[in-house]
Amino acid sequence: MRAVNLLPRQQIEQKRERPNTVVFIAGIGGAAVVLVLVAGFLLANRSVDRQRQALSTARAVLAATPDHHVSAQTNAFRSAILSQREQRTLALAAAIGKRVAWDRILRRMTLVLPNDVWLTNVTGSVPLQPAAAPATATTTSSALPAAPTALTIEGATYSQAGVARLLARLQVLPDLKNVQLQTSQAAVIGSQRVINFTIVSDIRNGGGAS
Repeated sequence: MRAVNLLPRQQIEQKRERPNTVVFIAGIGGAAVVLVLVAGFLLANRSVDRQRQALSTARAVLAATPDHHVSAQTNAFRSAILSQREQRTLALAAAIGKRVAWDRILRRMTLVLPNDVWLTNVTGSVPLQPAAAPATATTTSSALPAAPTALTIEGATYSQAGVARLLARLQVLPDLKNVQLQTSQAAVIGSQRVINFTIVSDIRNGGGAS
């Protein structure tokens, strides 16, 4: 027997068109995906090319840059500056080492001053350079040491015992050395008998502890 299609002709045409539409849409989607992948690949290659070009340019600039060499004149100038700084530092250190804290010395003197002793004059001096003895000078066993000149103390008291007490106390001060009694004379002020004295001393290097 012959098979006969009883469906209307319009429905048959719609069934035939549906598979074609699905295939068309799927083809468009696949093409879009391919285009996106190709575009991403091209952009990535372009970025890599730019980075390589920048690296090549930097290498070329570095190769063209001359080496920095310091001239002999510049080196000599730097050495002179460093030498001057070193000399100034040494001079400052020497000046600080020779500095005398007179306020500390006077404060310590007032702390050890006996109650029956008063001072009339205090003179201090520090030589810039210590006096050097001549090379040809000779010393003998009977030669006396040079008298101190850094500090001179003049004052008065009522007895020789007061002078002795002051002299003993000054000798224990860490700032002073070679403390000596230079003069000691009796005098009368009004109706009071007093002893005028002069004590000399040297200043110890470093000035002792504060």
